[in-house]
Amino acid sequence: MRVACVQVLTDNNLEKNLSKVKKLILKAIRLKADLIITPEVSSVFSFDKKSLLKKLTTMQKDSFVIEIRKIAKKFKRWILIGSITSKNNGKLFNRSVLINPKGNIQTYYDKIHMFDVKLNKKEQYFESRTFTPGKQIKVTNLPWGKLGFSICYDLRFPNHYRSMAKKGASFLTVPANFLLNTGRRHWHSLLRARAIENFCYIFAPAQYGTHYNGIKVFGHSMIISPDGEILKELKKGEGVIVQKIDPKLPFVLRGKIPSLTKN
Repeated sequence: MRVACVQVLTDNNLEKNLSKVKKLILKAIRLKADLIITPEVSSVFSFDKKSLLKKLTTMQKDSFVIEIRKIAKKFKRWILIGSITSKNNGKLFNRSVLINPKGNIQTYYDKIHMFDVKLNKKEQYFESRTFTPGKQIKVTNLPWGKLGFSICYDLRFPNHYRSMAKKGASFLTVPANFLLNTGRRHWHSLLRARAIENFCYIFAPAQYGTHYNGIKVFGHSMIISPDGEILKELKKGEGVIVQKIDPKLPFVLRGKIPSLTKN
């Protein structure tokens, strides 16, 4: 199994973002990736709720999703859009969308933990003012094993990941738009901890750079083994990392150290 993580910097222009992301997905396909994952807010990044409600639509009609579905079908690949901003019944959701090789939406996950933080007087974020939190932890089947979903701030809630591992997940996705300052302090440690404590592969594609609104994000997209080894890392810039992995390894490690059988 070959996994790819895309690293990109998106803004509030959906068409521009789609063009960028498509190029990097096609690069991952040329590198023979079976599963390709993009970062959080791949389609559009904005906290302007009124504007988003006005210009966005449902997941089924979303032009970003429709175009990625065409690529998945044409090249027969699994593609996880790390997240889009999706509208439903007047509400907005930060949503991961998994597309199968037939070009169909296999499943989706709405981010549960909202990024409502006060880092200092200048840096304060209230994601819940824009988005409605999801309610359901999700795991789905891939040809190589079970995949568990999360998005960015979910990373700080270990029970979310333990629940997915208990449901049989051996791969965990963490598409992110992680802040520069907290990324420097916590990103590597949190990702490796989630891998080790659950004996799962971690796939963590991230945004990198300075957004149009001045928000600086950390990058460092990573693919991490179930024992916490960083197999691939893209520290900066836009691009793609690809890594061949052994889907059996999580179960080998769990057999040696059966910590998942305990509470």
